[in-house]
Amino acid sequence: MAYDKFTILRSSAVPMPNENVDTDQIIPARFLKATERKGFGDNLFRDWRYNNDNTPKADFVLNDPTYSGKILVAGKNFGSGSSREHAAWAIYDYGFRCVVSSFFADIFQANSINVGILPVRVSPEFLEKIFAAIEADPNTELEVNLPAQTVTLLATGDSESFAINEYKKHNLTNGYDDIDYLLSMKEEIGAFAETRPF
Repeated sequence: MAYDKFTILRSSAVPMPNENVDTDQIIPARFLKATERKGFGDNLFRDWRYNNDNTPKADFVLNDPTYSGKILVAGKNFGSGSSREHAAWAIYDYGFRCVVSSFFADIFQANSINVGILPVRVSPEFLEKIFAAIEADPNTELEVNLPAQTVTLLATGDSESFAINEYKKHNLTNGYDDIDYLLSMKEEIGAFAETRPF
């Protein structure tokens, strides 16, 4: 399934400094019954967002109109716990296209890239600088530049580079998942197959 191409994203950000956020907090297990990658955003951080009577919790950041944007800035060790892909599906379906943290669980990081979310790992010091900038001005914008592999606080120009696998970078910039990548090489694969003996 193809996703939006990711090149340069400029957006305000939603701050969630909580550390050790696991996939069951991102999308509780009771919402994993669906097989299509749709509707999961409604239950993103469900138990943190809503009371038992389904009313929004006013003190949770996603219910605070002060903050908005396509970038989620998260605390250290985001996406730990089970390997459920649904956690990445929920984040994408909600509208986030990038998560910035100082550390990601490996499987969550891979699942995110596979559905079109760019996980950007920065130093703890730069992460704190981002949180401070958002606290000072909730409208502050970040620029996440995938081709250059940099994340920048636009108000100050402070910037830091991040690492990403070249294959995954190629897929994100083209809006591919692994199957789309293979389909994009259909002619080359066919030509190679023609040279092989039956």
